Amino acid sequence: MPTHDLSAPRVRGVHTARLVHTADLDNETREDARRMVIEAFAGEFSDGDWEHALGGMHALICHHGALIAHAAVVQRRLLYRDTALRCGYVEAVAVREDWREQGLARALMDAAEQVLRGAYQLGALSVSEAGRPIYISRGWLPWRGPTSVLAPAGLTRTPDDDNGLFVLPISVELDTTAEITCDWRDGDVW
Repeated sequence: MPTHDLSAPRVRGVHTARLVHTADLDNETREDARRMVIEAFAGEFSDGDWEHALGGMHALICHHGALIAHAAVVQRRLLYRDTALRCGYVEAVAVREDWREQGLARALMDAAEQVLRGAYQLGALSVSEAGRPIYISRGWLPWRGPTSVLAPAGLTRTPDDDNGLFVLPISVELDTTAEITCDWRDGDVW
């Protein structure tokens, strides 16, 4: 498979991310992204978490051939008021430690939100405490209602995730105090 030029163009000192589908990432780039994201999370991100970031669009920023920032958008279904919503779920948002505080997270989210607005009814993501201000400043809304998962054993509450879910309504109106349920996946469901 051909290697793609994934270097991020710079316009007046501002980084922009390249969007590439998982299917179009060569093995080396995919492995570099996995390794960089795991390192950026300093032990708080597993190979299982990386699996959640595959199968959709990746926002990549490279500098001289080295991957320095990554985010992914994958499709999920969220159940809200008896409707299955098409959701772009943002995963594996990471900036290499030596490149932080330079606007790269903003560039990643610009690209991710472009995908969300073009293909989904809403965006969603699970945030860390450190990430909350970034998403709030971009208009993402904290989910205040109860969260659940449609697990193999049936509907199961996920109270540990009640305060970490953020959503970005695209073509739907949402009551963020209502219950919301995600589809099942191994590992962290949200």
